[in-house]
Amino acid sequence: MPPHPDWERLETLMPAVREFQALAVEHGIDDIFQDNGGKILQMLLALNLQGIPGREGNDAVDAEGFEYELKSVNIWLTDSFSTNHHVNIPIIKKYREVKWIFAIYEGIEMRRAYSLEPAKLETYFSAWEEKWLRSEKDINNPKIPRSFVMQEGTLLYTDQRELDLTTAAAIRRAKTKASADRRAAKKKAQADLIALQKEP
Repeated sequence: MPPHPDWERLETLMPAVREFQALAVEHGIDDIFQDNGGKILQMLLALNLQGIPGREGNDAVDAEGFEYELKSVNIWLTDSFSTNHHVNIPIIKKYREVKWIFAIYEGIEMRRAYSLEPAKLETYFSAWEEKWLRSEKDINNPKIPRSFVMQEGTLLYTDQRELDLTTAAAIRRAKTKASADRRAAKKKAQADLIALQKEP
């Protein structure tokens, strides 16, 4: 099948994308398109950290040897930071031993970054630990609210532009409505097809 008309535009951009990827590899990131690789590279360079290769363990280290857990959120999509899809006792133990950095994005633009010591997050760790001990099942991606991070964290980076949380909330509401409308349209389409199949 023939390529899309925009294929040539993409091919024109690829040399810069390959250069972006080459820079990422120097900082321990194998694929800028996987696991927020591109955003992690932005965080590493803005905060003068070095990535730690591999999927296990922590995300970054500084010149003094302190390790960090890095999290990012696109506030046009959600207002809380994701953690891990399999939070359990060993992961909570790891979380308690490292510093945390949370970056706030609008789309692909990093707007703010905050640091939190693990002691500031102990309320969350304790709640997750208690939940796991009750069920003995991994917890699927518990969240840390953006508002908590901004209130309790230390600001490390700002792009000096106003962070428009009201507009971000409106964008999230519109996306949620569009998603609900799509689900409703799909359900109606399926019902219409079933009705047509039942016609003599």
